[in-house]
Amino acid sequence: DGLPVNADFLEYNKGKFHILIDNRSYSAEILSTDLSTKTCMIKVGNSTLTVVLKDKYDELLYEIGIDVIAGKKVNDIKAPMPGMVLKVMVESGQKIQKGDALIVLEAMKMENILKAPSDGVIKKILITKGDKVEKNQVLVNLG
Repeated sequence: DGLPVNADFLEYNKGKFHILIDNRSYSAEILSTDLSTKTCMIKVGNSTLTVVLKDKYDELLYEIGIDVIAGKKVNDIKAPMPGMVLKVMVESGQKIQKGDALIVLEAMKMENILKAPSDGVIKKILITKGDKVEKNQVLVNLG
C-alpha cells in the first residue's frame, strides 16, 4: 500500500528471513532480484510479492520528474554479480520487449532472472548455459 513499515528482521538462512511486524510473525524468502529495475520477488507465507527498492535519491528523482533510465539506451546486458548461467531464454535475432526474461543467473545459491531493460532485438549472445560469469561481464548485445 506504499506506507512505511517498522519491522524486525532476522536472516536465519541465506535469503530466508523471520520477520516480526506488530507482534505478528512471518517467514519470508527472497526468490530473485533484478538490480536494473531495483525489484525483488519475495515469498511471504504462500504469497509472492514484487518489492520495489527505492532510496532517498530515487524518491528525489521521481519527485522532480527525472527517470534515471529514460533517454539512456542500453546496448549490453551485463552480469550484475558473479555467478553461473543456468538458462539462456532468448536467441540471436529475437525481438524482445521491456521486462522479458533473458537469462537465469545463479549467484549466492539464488536464481536471478535478468530482464530486458527496453524493447529491442537480441544482436548477439556471448554466453551459454553453464558458463561462469564475472560482475559486469557482457552477456548479451542488444540492437
